[in-house]
Amino acid sequence: MDIADCEDATSALNSFKATTIQSGHTVLLRLPSGETKGFKVEKDATISIGRVGSFRANELIGHPYGLTYEIRGKELTVQPPHTLQEVEETDATNELINDGEFVQPLTLGEIEGLKKSGVHASDIIKAQIEQHANYSLKTEYSKEKYKQRKEAKYSKTFSTVEPTIYNVCDHWFKKDQNRIRDIRPDTLSQILNLANVRPGGRYIVVDEASGLLVSAILERLGGEGRLISICDVDSPPAYPVMTLMNFRKDIVTNIHSSLNWATAQEDYTPVAAVAQESSSEVGKSERHRIRLDKRKNAADTLLNAREELFAGEFDALLIASDYDPLEILQNLILYVAGSGSIVVQSPFSQPLTELQSKLRLDPGYLAPSITESWLRRYQVLPGRTHPTMSTSGSGGFLLHAIKV
Repeated sequence: MDIADCEDATSALNSFKATTIQSGHTVLLRLPSGETKGFKVEKDATISIGRVGSFRANELIGHPYGLTYEIRGKELTVQPPHTLQEVEETDATNELINDGEFVQPLTLGEIEGLKKSGVHASDIIKAQIEQHANYSLKTEYSKEKYKQRKEAKYSKTFSTVEPTIYNVCDHWFKKDQNRIRDIRPDTLSQILNLANVRPGGRYIVVDEASGLLVSAILERLGGEGRLISICDVDSPPAYPVMTLMNFRKDIVTNIHSSLNWATAQEDYTPVAAVAQESSSEVGKSERHRIRLDKRKNAADTLLNAREELFAGEFDALLIASDYDPLEILQNLILYVAGSGSIVVQSPFSQPLTELQSKLRLDPGYLAPSITESWLRRYQVLPGRTHPTMSTSGSGGFLLHAIKV
């Protein structure tokens, strides 16, 4: 790919997703505690984020993602970015520290009084540090952790999080991992890699992970390509994950279509969605004609999606569903091109091992293999590198095969 092609791809991706916060967007906010929450930004509305405070949504509209703000009254002040600082090694240890109830003489009532009087969070933290009996005995790293805990408790700052698929997947995994079938960001990256998802590709997806796979494929396509999703509802599903991505609806409509299991069958005859009378028939009300036009457009979209699916030659099939994966493969494998990838995700290994044993006997599949994604986060400090105290057990299992 030459420089011109790279610039065109970047331009297409930027036009597919807004680079600034707009009215109607659902924005992720990272709170001082490290938790992320989603909020709908509407013009002239007020956003309340609990203890941190509330502010007018207009303060965010038009601003780029990634900025840190402090709430002062009902207004926002952009904060400068934090810089990494060198922490000096000392001979201090924590072994002689006794954290009793009298270590901090500043009472809860006094702290609440300072907050009500309008004292800044940094001044409250400074007062606690000055009156802490054992603060000077702590190591430099313990002092930093102490400050961070207090900032998470009293600070009125937050940061806007860019709606990338990594950030959205990480948010949902921490919020409710069962809703996305235990798919961690590292697992999702493997799914996209095994399926060779790329701009301009054509893919079929069965997504029961709240729209996580659909959103990831759409982001990777960048507005170029084709995606058909198969679901078990009559109308296109409202994917909660896609809400946080803030895709442009007009571009999504052009590259993504949804079919249910009935309309995805070749022997299914769609019910006539439009009456025989013309939408321009004299005597009908304007509202009636608009309703007929909508029905006709929906029927045409359905027929076009069916024709495209049955024409086949899709690059890959991605499955994350509670249904029997073998039955799904038998229904959809006809539409995958030769040498196309099949990727099946499951929170459990047993459904995939059973599927693998059957695919090994079928000459139409090459090298069916199962992998388990595994991730462990580490604290990396001089002489203090160790895994974090809590981590996720599993990111699920993946089966990958190639159609012959």
